[in-house]
Amino acid sequence: MVASARVQKLVRRYKLAIATALAILLLQGLVVWSFSGLEEDEPGEKGRQRKARPLDPGEGSKDTDSSAGRRGSAGRRHGRWRGRAESPGVPVAKVVRAVTSRHRASRRVPPAPPPEAPGRQNLSGAAAGEALVGAAGAPPHGDTGSVEGAPQPTDNGFTPKCEILGKDALSALARASSKQCQQEIANVVCLHQAGSLMPKAVPRHCPLAGKTNPGIQWDEARARQPVKGPPVRIAYMLVVHGRAIRQLKRLLKAVYHERHFFYIHVDKRSNYLHREVVELAQRYDNIRVTPWRMITIWGGASLLRMYLRSMQDLLEVPGWAWDFFINLSATDYPTRTNEELVAFLSKNRDKNFLKSHGRDNSRFIKKQGLDRLFHECDSHMWRLGERQIPAGIVVDGGSDWFVLTRSFVEYVVYTDDQLVAQLRQFYTYTLLPAESFFHTVLENSAACESLVDNNLRVTNWNRKLGCKCQYKHIVDWCGCSPNDFKPQDFLRLQQVSRPTFFARKFESTVNQEVLEILDFHLYGSYPPGTPALKAYWENIYDAADGPSGLSDVMLTAYTAFARLSLRHAAATAALPATPLCRFEPRGLPSSVHLYFYDDHFQGYLVTQAVQPSDQGPAETLEMWLMPQGSLKLLGRSDQASRLQSLEVGTEWDPKERLFRNFGGLLGPLDEPVAMQRWARGPNVTATVVWIDPTYVVATSYDIVVDAETEVTQYKPPLSRPLRPGTWTVRLLQFWEPLGETHFLVLPLTFNRKLPLRKDDASWLHAGPPHNEYMEQSFQGLSGILNLPQPEPAEEAARRHALLTGPALEAWTDGELSGFWSVAGLCAMGPSACPSLEPCRLTSWSSLFPDPKSELGPVKADGRLR
Repeated sequence: MVASARVQKLVRRYKLAIATALAILLLQGLVVWSFSGLEEDEPGEKGRQRKARPLDPGEGSKDTDSSAGRRGSAGRRHGRWRGRAESPGVPVAKVVRAVTSRHRASRRVPPAPPPEAPGRQNLSGAAAGEALVGAAGAPPHGDTGSVEGAPQPTDNGFTPKCEILGKDALSALARASSKQCQQEIANVVCLHQAGSLMPKAVPRHCPLAGKTNPGIQWDEARARQPVKGPPVRIAYMLVVHGRAIRQLKRLLKAVYHERHFFYIHVDKRSNYLHREVVELAQRYDNIRVTPWRMITIWGGASLLRMYLRSMQDLLEVPGWAWDFFINLSATDYPTRTNEELVAFLSKNRDKNFLKSHGRDNSRFIKKQGLDRLFHECDSHMWRLGERQIPAGIVVDGGSDWFVLTRSFVEYVVYTDDQLVAQLRQFYTYTLLPAESFFHTVLENSAACESLVDNNLRVTNWNRKLGCKCQYKHIVDWCGCSPNDFKPQDFLRLQQVSRPTFFARKFESTVNQEVLEILDFHLYGSYPPGTPALKAYWENIYDAADGPSGLSDVMLTAYTAFARLSLRHAAATAALPATPLCRFEPRGLPSSVHLYFYDDHFQGYLVTQAVQPSDQGPAETLEMWLMPQGSLKLLGRSDQASRLQSLEVGTEWDPKERLFRNFGGLLGPLDEPVAMQRWARGPNVTATVVWIDPTYVVATSYDIVVDAETEVTQYKPPLSRPLRPGTWTVRLLQFWEPLGETHFLVLPLTFNRKLPLRKDDASWLHAGPPHNEYMEQSFQGLSGILNLPQPEPAEEAARRHALLTGPALEAWTDGELSGFWSVAGLCAMGPSACPSLEPCRLTSWSSLFPDPKSELGPVKADGRLR
């Protein structure tokens, strides 16, 4: 009997252990599924790679005007899953405990006893039901889109009020990072499972059957006819984020007229841009900035909420008697003049202009994810399961850029019509709601005949490049984004088959020439001698942002740039003035700008407060640091002639095919990408080899370049930290060199915004564990590559890994000076150094006049141009 009891006890223990293991495997599978559903298996480039997976393969939706892509096929990014598995977080642990307590693995989270009866609210409590029901009900302090009224998390976490079903919901719970977001997800799912979240049917008031989307053709003769009645007035809603204040000013200068009104919402994360816009708005009575700010994410419900609240604000501003609402971003630009736009709208003053997807609705619903339940929290759109489209209405959608009449805006904001109220409830939990809400409301309303299937825009869609699942870090879906216009696209801007007045997208950091062409087309040329027409500056750091806006790599580079520049100033000063041109930096740089000229990156402009060595008054200098090229084309064959460039960097943009980290600054913890540009020609199979500063062959892989391929890129999964110093990337064919480039892994003088300590330097600057960058060793290639003996470099690396303080700064400065040169210095104010020109007279300086982006007084014709 005793033995039998022991056996039973052991059996119970084994059952519990097996149940626990099965639960963990199940939840790991759910998290893997959540990522694999976002991956794609189609190559986005014709170039193929062996021994390596491409960085961002895939191609998304082909719908004409929708940003939504597709769900994606099965796949898995090992690195992402490994990161999640190392820290599964509270939700996974709670679900494991819940499952193992019942001794079985299940795709369910048990409810809390006793469960509360679900109501008609969005989450729980009456306040939660006001998510989009009232535009003015938006949260006042930069809410990320979470629905109001969600219960606050307790110290003990949360317990769902129902049994959570479905892999989508369980995956979202496992991945959400905050307890608040987990609570919201659980409550939304419980209400949905109870059938009390989504409207079952919505009333339709349109007297017409089916879709109503007539178009209007551009008629040049009709456009010249005089306008009957007073010209319309426009309320422009500018939705902006980032730091491109000069491009925003250029847009305002192009569209401004004193008869129109401009309301600007700046994303809550863009504090520098907000400060600049507030200062700008103080100079004009018809420009205002929203007194509230929100964090809006791509595809999120927060964007629709922002629009509804802004519309209500615009309706209630005293004296702003506008007729049309037009939304713009800082990447938009007009393609016709203000006079042409006003004349056109004055002849169509009862029309609403929205662009439809142009496909059958069933396809659109699937592509757009309208048949899926989503919820936004933690700045992420979580997919929570399936749902039904409400009966009784026609669902439509396409572009979220539109031109709406005041009467329709009043209807959407103020009506108590169940059509609008229930669609607001439906679109609170919808992906990309701004791309469908206004379309669906209008098409089912009594004003459906006012719909024109044209949003008066030209959008530069290139699905092959723009649909790369680039938003999967913020939304559980694959999305698309239009490409930037370039000069070769200008013919598209001149199309005359339909009326268009704006185009998107434009980015001056990518190409400014196309804006110059468009400006000339609209307004003629600038006067001869106008300065800075080909120059562009964009701020990337401002002291008012605080050090949190700087990474350790940026802090290290910018402070080193200042030291290099001040040594250059002293070394190049004429002998009698040398003492007057010796300076010491005071604190951190006060600002940093990117500088471009003729659409080429020219370097960084660092503004630094300095103290003269002769104890004179403090000064502020601006310093220009220019990158030095490091590409060598080595081959002489036809295949070698195909190679145009070989670069290494971070923040690769597969859509625009460039590195967003324009200066290529990277540190030991970064993940560099190697990119090659090719001319068309014969097929090429090449080998890419990465060599670290101590001549360790970090990795090697092959790329197959087809005849039509223009760009290839790959990010090898190197173990980190990378060893600081000069790295080499070689491109070879049959082990004969085609090209070679060098890049710098910067030794860091800061760690977590503080000066680097010796114990941190000993691991951060020592290279990867066991000196191995990959599981596979490639050191056998060192003989084929004719690499030097590694011992001297290894000894130098060991010494460098122990450096701190001034010795570390000297090492960093020396490494940086091999890749960057001081191109100039200027004085922001008075200076005792006679060799320093005033920055306002220095053509490269951020203080130099920039007429194309400067807003002056309103002219006699009511414009700024």
